[in-house]
Amino acid sequence: MTEQNLKNTDRTIRILLVDDQPIIAEGIRRMLANESDMVLTYVEDPALAIETAVNINATIILQDLIMPDSDGMTLLRFYKANNETRDIPVIVLSSKEEATTKSEAFSYGASDYLVKLPNEIELIARIRAHAKNFILQKERDSAFYALSQLKIQLEASNKKLHTLSMQDGLTGIANRRYFDEQLEIEIKNAKQNQTPVTLILLDIDYFKCFNDNYGHQLGDECLKNIGYLLKKSCFNPQDIAARYGGEEFVILLPGTSEKSALKVAQRFADLLNDACIEHKYSDVMECVTVSMGIATHDKGSKYIGKNLIEDADKALYKAKENGRNRIELASES
Repeated sequence: MTEQNLKNTDRTIRILLVDDQPIIAEGIRRMLANESDMVLTYVEDPALAIETAVNINATIILQDLIMPDSDGMTLLRFYKANNETRDIPVIVLSSKEEATTKSEAFSYGASDYLVKLPNEIELIARIRAHAKNFILQKERDSAFYALSQLKIQLEASNKKLHTLSMQDGLTGIANRRYFDEQLEIEIKNAKQNQTPVTLILLDIDYFKCFNDNYGHQLGDECLKNIGYLLKKSCFNPQDIAARYGGEEFVILLPGTSEKSALKVAQRFADLLNDACIEHKYSDVMECVTVSMGIATHDKGSKYIGKNLIEDADKALYKAKENGRNRIELASES
C-alpha cells in the first residue's frame, strides 16, 4: 500500500474490467448501470491493465482469463508483483468451469472466480463484498499509517524536549541536572572498572564586576563564549562540559587521569586567553580569566560523586586564594 493510495482512501468502488471482448464489457456495464457508487473502467488491451489500475486507483479488478495476446494467469502474477496493485482484489471471469483452472487462478492470487457472463445480482454482490473488505483494509492501513507518523513526530518531539531539558538554556551546553545524573553514572562505572574519573570545576574571575560594568547582556555573551570554549576543549565523546550554576562551570572527564585532565584545563585556558574577552574591571588582567580546581578519584578512592565535587571545589578555592587565573590540583592541597 503506497502513501498516495492511503491518502486517497474513499468508499467509491472503482472497477477495472480487463477483457478482449467489448460485448462482455457492454454487458457488465449494463449490469452496473444502476449502482451509483460504482465506476467502471474498461481496458481491452491487457498490456494497459496495471497502468490503468494504478491511474484510476482501482478498488477491484474484473479479469478475463483467456485473451488472444495475453495469458490471464501471468497477468494475475503481475498484479501481485506490483506494489501498487498487489492488494487489489481480482475476480476472474472465464468461460472455463474446470476445477483445476479455478485452483490455478486462486494459486496465482485471484480473490474470486465467476463463469461469464455471471448473474447480475451475484456479480454485484461479489463486487461489493470484495470491495468492502479492500476499502476497510485501506482505511485501516491509512489509520495505522497516520498513527505511525504521529508516533514518529511524538518521539522526535520527546527527544527534542529531553535534549532541551538536559541543556543549559543560555550556553547550550549540559545543565546542572544532566551533569548530576552523569556524574553518578560515571562514578559507578569508575568504581566497577577501577578506572579514574576527573572533575574540573571553574569559576569566572570577578564576574560580578563584569556584569555590573558591562551589563547583563554582555555578561550573557561572556557565559556563552565560556560554554563554547569549554565544549571545544573536550576531545573525547564521553567528556561532558556543563554549566554548574551562575558563573561556575564544570568538565566531567570519565576514564581520565589527573595529568590528562590538566592538559584539558590548560587547553581551555589557552583558548580563553586567545579569545581575550575584554574585562577592564578585573584585578587580574584586562581580559576574562578563570580559576580552576581539578580533582581525580582513582583506585583506592571512595568513588563518591559528592566527595569528588568537594575536592574540586577545595582546589578551586585554593586557586582563588592564590591570586586567581590559575589551575590548582586537589592532590596538592
